Amino acid sequence: MIFELEPLIRLGAFAGVLLLMMLWEWRAPRRPQHLGRLRRWPHNLLLVVINTLLLRWCFPLAAVGAAWLAAERGWGLFNAITLPVWACVVLSLLILDLLIYLQHRLFHAVPWLWRLHRVHHTDLEFDVTTGLRFHPLEILLSMVIKLAAVTLLGAPALAVLLFEVLLNATAMFNHGNVLLSKRLDRRLRLVLVTPDMHRVHHSVIPIETDSNFGFNLPWWDRLFGTYRAQPRAGQLGMTLGLNRFRNPAELRLHRLLLQPFRR
Repeated sequence: MIFELEPLIRLGAFAGVLLLMMLWEWRAPRRPQHLGRLRRWPHNLLLVVINTLLLRWCFPLAAVGAAWLAAERGWGLFNAITLPVWACVVLSLLILDLLIYLQHRLFHAVPWLWRLHRVHHTDLEFDVTTGLRFHPLEILLSMVIKLAAVTLLGAPALAVLLFEVLLNATAMFNHGNVLLSKRLDRRLRLVLVTPDMHRVHHSVIPIETDSNFGFNLPWWDRLFGTYRAQPRAGQLGMTLGLNRFRNPAELRLHRLLLQPFRR
């Protein structure tokens, strides 16, 4: 049942969170934007369409389907040991989130992976659509890693669906150009990556770019020493993007698709 409803659940959650974040950014922005949304949003959102269609074509079962298949065949750790369902779900969510953190660090550390991932970092503004802006090859490679992890782990289909929905929602939230009070931001950082925390990761300063890798849970950055509370220039004074890609022409869809293959 979960497998059959997975596309509708994910689409509904995606559309709802995207609309909510767009309205929030309009009503209470954190930073002024110097580039109009019409110069960025169509290209960022078209990447989402391309990535979604490509994933469905290459991996029609997706990660939830892999979890269902692993359960049917008895593959993976949680299908080989006896644990309560709730424990398998909670542990799967934690392990998969740690995997995303480690994968993110890997995509920064390995040069050819960075060429794919830097598409995400070359946005000259920071808002909800930045959280959706990834090169198709990175999306495909990430899915291969996720399918392998889900199968080896034997993660329940419910846990995988929850993880996919939560990851997508929190990625849009923590890339939001939204205003939170300092008190609320400080409290949320105990359990969730906030926009002010993740914005540091999009700083033009390399030492700040290589910090705050978490997308969902903030604990891994603190545990592995990659946490940075604030950017050196402050949230309003920091420069976003990468020094090599300051030309607004680089924001166009065809330039984003070709970017990893250019010197």
